[in-house]
Amino acid sequence: MTTVSTDARTADRATAPSTGPAAPPAPRSRRRTLKRALIGTALALGLTAGGGYLWLDATSEVKVTGSAACTAVTATESGTGGRSGDRDAVCGVLASLAGAWGAADADAYGALFTPDATYTTYVGTHYQGRGDITEAHRALFGGFVKGTKLADSILGIRFLGPDAAVVTSRGDTYEGGRPAELSKVQTYTLTRESDGQWRIAAFQNTQRQPVMERASFLLSPGTVPGAEK
Repeated sequence: MTTVSTDARTADRATAPSTGPAAPPAPRSRRRTLKRALIGTALALGLTAGGGYLWLDATSEVKVTGSAACTAVTATESGTGGRSGDRDAVCGVLASLAGAWGAADADAYGALFTPDATYTTYVGTHYQGRGDITEAHRALFGGFVKGTKLADSILGIRFLGPDAAVVTSRGDTYEGGRPAELSKVQTYTLTRESDGQWRIAAFQNTQRQPVMERASFLLSPGTVPGAEK
């Protein structure tokens, strides 16, 4: 009778296929699989969100861009309206404002505002009075906006009476060539003072958020301005 050695039987058992249930993956392997799944999901969501953002941004153009020539805008009137030539005088104030900015002349810039004027920037900073406005721009002209120019495009000029007007515009600062798209929406309230000169009594500057605006229009079509429909 042939005798099988103990070592041979042990080797056979080691190489024989297992018929029992497979051993569960090690905890480290499970963590690795979960991590890869989470990363893949995050990448997919990121690409989807990024694509959606780019689409919203690309489809957020406005229809009403205004007129770069202020005097080409037809002024409207409320009440008694403005006297003949007042539109051109108001446009002259805005032209002087851009000129003072381009020359980095804070004193000339501030002189175009009333003594008690208010000035609210697109970041929400609120200035009170001509002195505050002048000194803030003296610092700006030497710092953040040094070397820039002002561009505006007039959306409307409305006289509220013989000595008050509201001008709405799109505007921006720039270097080099004038930008095709202006990123801010601005409101000027002007008044005729006792010396007969028109000056700015209040200024409000708002940064347009095109993606948020487009999303709002899609989710709630009733928020679309009549002029943009």
